[in-house]
Amino acid sequence: MVSKESLYKDVLLQASGLIEEGQQAVSLFANVSALLKQTIPYISWVGFYVNNGKQSLYLGPFQGLVACVDIPFGKGVCGKAAREQQPVIVEDVHAFPGHIACDAGSRSEIVVPLLKKGQLLAVLDVDSYELAAFDEVDAKHLQSLLEMLANVL
Repeated sequence: MVSKESLYKDVLLQASGLIEEGQQAVSLFANVSALLKQTIPYISWVGFYVNNGKQSLYLGPFQGLVACVDIPFGKGVCGKAAREQQPVIVEDVHAFPGHIACDAGSRSEIVVPLLKKGQLLAVLDVDSYELAAFDEVDAKHLQSLLEMLANVL
């Protein structure tokens, strides 16, 4: 079994070739979502929810089953990460108060905010069909990936 560190080393290397100045955010978000989905085997769904500037998030590019379209700040895991502007790791989504269940098979989740100069641009939402699939290793590397994005947006 390949370690998470090795998986993310590969992700970050590939991302460095995908993420370039001058690209549209939607294109960057689409490619990053696809890269994560094809590289990290325990991911069942991955995508971006974009800040609409009105205390809610709208669905952006993603990979996986159909998803919720609008999430108010503070609601569900994405809304909590948006409001607090901190990563949120949920080992068991069914035990998370107010979890928004777009895919009944989802069991764990991590949401990491994409910030630029202290402003929330979006959140990266990642789900898994495995319990407790995500940890601080995922959070650290996903934050590094989002910093790469923030630098070109």
